[in-house]
Amino acid sequence: MDANRPVALVGDEPLLDDLLRLAAAAGCDLDRVVDAAALRTRWKEAPVVLLDEWGAFECGLLDLPRRTGVYLVCAQPPSQAVWPQAVALGLERVVELPAAEQWLASALADLAEGPPSQDGRVIALLGGRGGAGASVFAAAVGQAVLTSGGQGLLIDCDPLGGGLDLTLGTESAEGPRWPELHLTGGRVAASALHSALPGRTAKHGRLTVLSCDREGRGPEPDAVAAVVEAGRRAGETVVCDLPRHLTDTACAALDRADLAVLIVPAEVRATVAAKRVAHRVAERGVNLAVVTRAPGPTGLSGKEVAAAVGLPLLASMRPEPGLATALDRGHFPERTRGPLARAAKTVLEALHAT
Repeated sequence: MDANRPVALVGDEPLLDDLLRLAAAAGCDLDRVVDAAALRTRWKEAPVVLLDEWGAFECGLLDLPRRTGVYLVCAQPPSQAVWPQAVALGLERVVELPAAEQWLASALADLAEGPPSQDGRVIALLGGRGGAGASVFAAAVGQAVLTSGGQGLLIDCDPLGGGLDLTLGTESAEGPRWPELHLTGGRVAASALHSALPGRTAKHGRLTVLSCDREGRGPEPDAVAAVVEAGRRAGETVVCDLPRHLTDTACAALDRADLAVLIVPAEVRATVAAKRVAHRVAERGVNLAVVTRAPGPTGLSGKEVAAAVGLPLLASMRPEPGLATALDRGHFPERTRGPLARAAKTVLEALHAT
């Protein structure tokens, strides 16, 4: 048995089955011991001890020392007779199932994943007008994470965008897209996403991609929230491609973003449209900035666009040579130089400075 695994002394078989099911869903291995004597060898080292009433009485017979991380699990309110033993053992919480299933699943997932990282960052990319290139730029930011040796999670939140896998040229890669994921919310481990979803690796970097598909429904808000938070807890850079129309699903990602970036071509109509989008995004209270595609056909500069929209300018991109042709042929540019790559790197630096 692994000393770092939680351990259960539970005599109620249906209750034990529930615990094993929750542990499996959380990606956590749960060790079962058959009596208090076996538990004694794990009592100090196990991160969490789960007991039912029978287990608590058995431990009381051995006079085990008090410790933290002891939980009493039950399918109904515990009897008064168990409280003296529970208090003597240092009981922290009564976990009544099924009401407390979500709490227990989260606690077990925390054990499986380790302590949450403080390095995770979330960025949301959206276009100032239709066809502004937000999906391409989101893919470029994901690529910048990969080439820098980081760990990234690229999330497609626009079911009408055609699929980020097409943007990346990875539509033939095996692995589920949103319609096949069947995720409704709750807690999900980043490790489970990495093992299931398609992605790319380079040097020490990894980019996992969760794309919409050409058919089927897009993601629900709770599912997006669960995936975004999984990436953040794991200390990864989460890149979200959002539609301009702020649906509930888009807002689930936007509300968790450390930085949102509007992609705005240096055109008068695009600038006017972007100002309206910026106003709606700002209502969500998120930190917002602009990346422009400039100069425009009439010489409009990136600084002028940002000033008109009323947001700080992070980067201004000149046209990327051969980009449209490469994307149409399924070849997303992987070079680390060029206007697109430089702007993506600048935005990534701004994100990690937040």
